[in-house]
Amino acid sequence: MKSFSSTPDFDQLPVASVIELIRGAEIDDHDYLHWEQIRYRTPPPGLSNLEWWLRLKLTRRAGVRELPELLAINQKPAQLSRHSRIDAALARIDRGLGVLAMTDDQPFSAQTRDQYLVSSLMEEAIHSSIFEGAVSTRQVAKDMLRDARAPLSRDEQMILNNYRAMQRIRELRDHNLSVDLVLELHRILTEGTLDDEDQAGRFQRSDEVRVNVVDHRLHRVVYSPPRADELPRRLEALIGFANANDTDDRRYLHPVLRAILLHFQLAYDHPFADGNGRTARALFYWAMLRNGYWLTEFISISRPLIRKRSDYERAYLFVESDHQNVTYFVLQQLQVIEIAIAELQDYVRIKQAEQQQLSDALRRDLDLNVRQRALLAHALRNPEAVYTHESHGNSHQISVPTARADLLSLVDAKLLTLARRGKRIVYRPARQLELRIRGKKR
Repeated sequence: MKSFSSTPDFDQLPVASVIELIRGAEIDDHDYLHWEQIRYRTPPPGLSNLEWWLRLKLTRRAGVRELPELLAINQKPAQLSRHSRIDAALARIDRGLGVLAMTDDQPFSAQTRDQYLVSSLMEEAIHSSIFEGAVSTRQVAKDMLRDARAPLSRDEQMILNNYRAMQRIRELRDHNLSVDLVLELHRILTEGTLDDEDQAGRFQRSDEVRVNVVDHRLHRVVYSPPRADELPRRLEALIGFANANDTDDRRYLHPVLRAILLHFQLAYDHPFADGNGRTARALFYWAMLRNGYWLTEFISISRPLIRKRSDYERAYLFVESDHQNVTYFVLQQLQVIEIAIAELQDYVRIKQAEQQQLSDALRRDLDLNVRQRALLAHALRNPEAVYTHESHGNSHQISVPTARADLLSLVDAKLLTLARRGKRIVYRPARQLELRIRGKKR
């Protein structure tokens, strides 16, 4: 990924040309292109590429908002443009992360929701690590986390650390952010993965060489972060930005934008020797959960980020080369979030179809009475449920002998298991109940 020189400005045109641009009509800015994208395209009729670019700059200038807590290296505040694509994406994300209810009537009952949550946290931990260069197959990594196996390599340690950090973020959702919490998350994320373990959980110091961002394919530095002696002040400003409660309508910023920009600025300031990207993404999750987007913990932004890596890296370069215009990064991250939401919705649709197939199997393919079908439907949604002769009898207003016959028949079919709890007999859903039901035909 190459770095870009600063974008052209109005001083590159004669005064008369600038006046003519100001008088001109606004032009379409839907794609929000950077100069590096515009300079090689065919401009609108009557304009040169430079005039096209400066006309866009004029159009954007009217809706620019400065963010004084987010500083460029030159101490100038970041700028965010008001844009229709941002407004539309935020509306869709609000719907996608707010309306997709997970109730007992849908694929996510209390128990299955918890199971999928664990799986989702694992997915983000794995893909966040892979994004940073960890080498592991998804299945091997998941098996390690499920079995609580000790990691066998630094890459597996990174994945385990990411998983622990995601769990810790869930505990911190009601807490304000602080420098200590940022350092704690970094310590969790980097434990056992750094060449110098002393660098875990602390910012780089003034007596250390700052870690540059390097394009390893071209062996070239593409970004040099702020000086280490500036980090405490910059991070304190970022903490204030993260904790803002938006009680002042004049300074209101949509919570999703605030989460995205927290991600951007932490990675931009690059305060750590390693683990900056992982910490930045962890803070995005914290900010989203803190603001009530609870379904965020069911999505993985790192999975689509791996597919969009070049767009992600280019967005940072666009921002830096265009007067710290963070709009490029915001638009890229909104796209990533929407992809993650779509993947979650696809999963829900698949589970709904599977549940319908199971319901059909219970109704048509198994030689069961109505009571047994109802019990198995409940067991599929509640795999930890426990049944007794009395509970089944009370649920269906039948005698204990009839209830016993129902349950023992399901044991014979290997759909329930029987055990003793003291003097009582209890029944539990068989392991892999879904597969067992699918495999049973009349």
